[in-house]
Amino acid sequence: MTTVSDRDTGIALPGEPAYEAATRVFNLIAPAEPFAAVTARTVEDIRSALRFAAAERLPVRVHTTGHASATARPMPDALLIRTRLAGAVEIDAARRLARVPAGTPWGAVVAAASAHGLTPPHGSSPDVGVVGYLLRGGMSFYSRKVGLAVNSVRAIELVTAGGDLLRVDADTDPELFWALRGGGGGFGVVTAVEIALFPVAKVITGAAFWPAADAPALLRAWRAWTENAPPEVATSARVMNLPALPEVPPVLAAGPVLCVDGVILVETGADVAAAQRDADELLGPLRALADPVLDGWELTGPAGVLESHMDPSDPVAIVGDHMLLGEIGDDGVEELLRVIGAGSGSPLITAGLRQLGGAYAVPDPEGGALTHLDARYAYSGAGVPGGPLTKEAIQEHCARVRAALAPWDTGRTAPTFVESHAQPQGHLDAAQVARADEVRRRVDPEGRFRDDIMRNSTALT
Repeated sequence: MTTVSDRDTGIALPGEPAYEAATRVFNLIAPAEPFAAVTARTVEDIRSALRFAAAERLPVRVHTTGHASATARPMPDALLIRTRLAGAVEIDAARRLARVPAGTPWGAVVAAASAHGLTPPHGSSPDVGVVGYLLRGGMSFYSRKVGLAVNSVRAIELVTAGGDLLRVDADTDPELFWALRGGGGGFGVVTAVEIALFPVAKVITGAAFWPAADAPALLRAWRAWTENAPPEVATSARVMNLPALPEVPPVLAAGPVLCVDGVILVETGADVAAAQRDADELLGPLRALADPVLDGWELTGPAGVLESHMDPSDPVAIVGDHMLLGEIGDDGVEELLRVIGAGSGSPLITAGLRQLGGAYAVPDPEGGALTHLDARYAYSGAGVPGGPLTKEAIQEHCARVRAALAPWDTGRTAPTFVESHAQPQGHLDAAQVARADEVRRRVDPEGRFRDDIMRNSTALT
């Protein structure tokens, strides 16, 4: 294997500061350890990197913020391109569109759009990169109202393996546009996306916490409420075992708690009263069953959504699992709490259900490879290894949870929730996989991006 002699390429090797910057990931359980790496800030940086990869016969891998590093296969012989494209978020308020350079986190897009009374279907963290989140589907707290986040993509700019800069949309190379939206990656280096925005005046968002001992009655009541919840409301219910850290209120670190958090969309000022009624219908019965130890739901601006789910802001080692579930009923609630609730011995720092339904389940006829999630709930659970708690112990408990929930497992998954490339994946059927592969063969005939793919481990029929 060659050494890197041409320093003008910006290519860095292990041990060099530029390599450390380009390979930085969020999930520390899965470090990125390529042969070489580069941070690309311009289209020409990408072209230069691709020329180097072609000359040295290196496969190419791509990431932005590194939140999904555990879903990537090992890359010891690859060139890793970290996209940090220069430029600000551009808002076209009249057309309700935003152009977002690759590498931009959601926090920047929310801030730019909010100035115009608009917002995108973003995730729960301000630090997650826009491109990877969208092209893997994207599960937003707004998706029960506006659909899966990937359906908001209106155009994609990318550099192909041959160095061509393309802008694809529904009219320009619609087949590539279809494949890029949920087809699993491996088509080139995305440099920017254009996405649709929607109006928002306010949101009601936050989280309430109860002792985990109250979880059986509370979770049954929450599940019953989800059956007929309005699409403007999206919530999750999680059992959390939070560590005693300065940023964690002592009352939450005293023992396991049940957290109900979420978002109620308020599109216009005239919708505030209706949103408050929705909040009362959700939270009133729960507060009547038991007194929360902490209750932070409030009427606020759209930026508040990025804080309510309490995603970690610093890199951390995470081991977890994910499934899409059908209607679990009270029997499913009982089984879930048996393996994650009080007295279960669960080592998971957080585990529970995200409410789906509504527009999540509606296929978009103009969408790409992934347009909807036909499930009632998304289960996810994660633990943080350290001290006596090992990665293997967390994995064993994840397997226990998976077995308990097997009767309600749809066999499908949401790509942004999958925690590891070794876990079952099922967001495409066999025909969609074949169709996406045909596009890859056309745009990358030498297979330069052949390993940069999030593939179904088993095709659905």
